[in-house]
Amino acid sequence: MATSTPPPYAVQQAVVALYRQGRVDEALDRARALTQAHPQDPFGWRAVGALLREKGRSAEAVEPLRRAALLAGDAGAYNDLGVALHEAGDFAEAQASLAKALALEPDLVEAHANLGRLHHALGQPARAEEHLRAALQSRPDLAEAHNTLAAVLLDGGRMVEAEAACRRAIALKPDYVDAHTLLGSILSAVGRLADAEACFRKAVELQPDDLSAHSNLLFNQSYRAALSPLDSLQEARRYGQRAATRARQPYTHWTVERSPQTLRVGLVSGDLRQHPVGYFLAGLLSHLDRGQLELHAYPTRPTGDALTERLRARVAAWKPLYGHDDAAAARLIHADGIHVLLDLSGHTAHNRLPVFAFKPAPVQVTWLGYFATTGLSEMDYLLADPVSVPLAHQGHFSEAIWYLPDTRLCFTPPPVELPVAPLPARAGGPVTFGNFQNLAKLGDEVLARWAAILAGCPGARLRLQNKQLADAGVREQLRQRLRGAGIDAQRVAMHGPQPRQAYLAAYGEVDLVLDSFPYPGGTTTCEALWMGVPTVTLAGDRLIARQGASLLSAAGLADWVAATPAEYVDKALAFARDLPALAGLRARLRAQMLASPLCDAPRFAQHLESALWAMWQRWQSAAG
Repeated sequence: MATSTPPPYAVQQAVVALYRQGRVDEALDRARALTQAHPQDPFGWRAVGALLREKGRSAEAVEPLRRAALLAGDAGAYNDLGVALHEAGDFAEAQASLAKALALEPDLVEAHANLGRLHHALGQPARAEEHLRAALQSRPDLAEAHNTLAAVLLDGGRMVEAEAACRRAIALKPDYVDAHTLLGSILSAVGRLADAEACFRKAVELQPDDLSAHSNLLFNQSYRAALSPLDSLQEARRYGQRAATRARQPYTHWTVERSPQTLRVGLVSGDLRQHPVGYFLAGLLSHLDRGQLELHAYPTRPTGDALTERLRARVAAWKPLYGHDDAAAARLIHADGIHVLLDLSGHTAHNRLPVFAFKPAPVQVTWLGYFATTGLSEMDYLLADPVSVPLAHQGHFSEAIWYLPDTRLCFTPPPVELPVAPLPARAGGPVTFGNFQNLAKLGDEVLARWAAILAGCPGARLRLQNKQLADAGVREQLRQRLRGAGIDAQRVAMHGPQPRQAYLAAYGEVDLVLDSFPYPGGTTTCEALWMGVPTVTLAGDRLIARQGASLLSAAGLADWVAATPAEYVDKALAFARDLPALAGLRARLRAQMLASPLCDAPRFAQHLESALWAMWQRWQSAAG
């Protein structure tokens, strides 16, 4: 029988005791019983909400926590509601609830910390930092706030500060898995790859089923040539096995139309925005035949931009996955009757690879955003081209390789009016080599080869630009590495990030690009070609290391691809010494690129449509 009296203290403590013993389901049953017996008391509602969040069911937790907040009317209850709303993807209501908590109790540390986390998720770094520092002023021992502050500082390119904040979080909470993972990301971003790998391995050791940490480990290995492709495959398979263990009941039947006139294709990505994935998709989507493919987009992050809206206008459905746990996200996709589900992230940030372990679509494919195997046995295919994955390399993947005939990527030229600048060296200045890659890609072997190139080209200069070089501390660290490699830092210009048009214009200061290895450029290589600047690249022994070779071959520049590090140096010097030839190539390169398969979106769209239909037909035949 329901009563308006509060439940006895002993009954409340029984719920708490069950939770502390790890008996979450039993605790949840007891808490629900309390809401029936004492519907006007907030304890039961608050306990139900907290236990549902513990089970990863934040969307279900919202209503009981809302009831608790209305009944209790205190700041703590509104704070709890705000957290659940954030996790469920309702950011506007989350912000309102957390603001209500601070209105009731202006110094509530948890509300400041949670608002900091929310503003960080919304891409509002100044407001995030304000709330996080307010929390830390009252509670300098709050590890979670230090960790979120580190993430905000990382996004802002304040690398030295980010590392210090993250190490403070770990000092306060040594078993803090998210902090070890974030520290790995910070160290990776500034090129300290071995230290980063140690952080990721520590996170996986602390919590073996933390798939996000394991994804970071795999992505970090892309920058390093120390592991063989087969060693990397073995590590990826370990990830796949853990993902499969979490997806206890994968789908084996699908409510899809067996002989469709239009193929339903899902796109899962956190990068449907101004990002290399977004840039490559932008032109392609407008050329896909809507009578052949019905596209359903499943974005995995809440924020977007102008490119997001352009992409959204070109798909039939837009269904965010943020706020859904993996099982719920898989249910959503399965209910949509998707024939072919494309992963566009691999092991990069904001991926939802664990959703694919549930097998929500009968055919699953990885493409575009990552350059190695996912390790998931539930991922059927990886899209590649013959240059990026030669036949002899097919054993590097847990997926079957499906070949596109020309290139696995189709570049969309930037929507800006920007002419190709004349060759800088023809104006009488020194030859300027350039690199616009993430600092993590500039390993010691890369610097050693650049040292040989600069030694062989007296007077030449090197222009570097990336996000990390906005930090003075990082610039000094790089100067030390350059000196250690035998490069006079006075010959190297360092630049931080710029808006996209200014960044593109900066190619006008460069005569030719020296690619990084074993992780070469992708979008930056295409953008350089569009600005008339060719790239010397080194073709390696795996998909990621052959990305530059694939792009340049598709653009008609196979002679700019080196097979060995020594040839990489020789080619760079030979091209730099023939300025008339370099100037001639610069003058015609944009037109050559635009006429090549690399930019032929209609041709690429036809090849992609044919591939997706052929995959579906193969599944149909196998399924009977």
